Amino acid sequence: MGASPATGPTPNRGFEAAGLQKMGMVVKLLEEIIATSGAVSEVGKAALEMLNKGVKLVPAGSVSPAAEKNNINQMAMKNSQNNQQMQMLRQQQAGAQPQAAAA
Repeated sequence: MGASPATGPTPNRGFEAAGLQKMGMVVKLLEEIIATSGAVSEVGKAALEMLNKGVKLVPAGSVSPAAEKNNINQMAMKNSQNNQQMQMLRQQQAGAQPQAAAA
């Protein structure tokens, strides 16, 4: 007889809810893409296909304005962090190039 935990692993409902909110944002973006490019264009057809799959997972009204704002703020913060990292990499590369030319 081996030792086993009393319960098995359970999914994190908070992560699942956050994922559904992000999927709701994706659904909204796909709707905008279809409106912009048209449903008959190649891009529009692909967006429509993805939208049909996404709508099955995300019920209508599942993304509140507050959740949408929070997701946008998180994306802006990640974008800012990525920009800082890219600037540091560029500075390092610019510093390494004169040294390579001198050698």
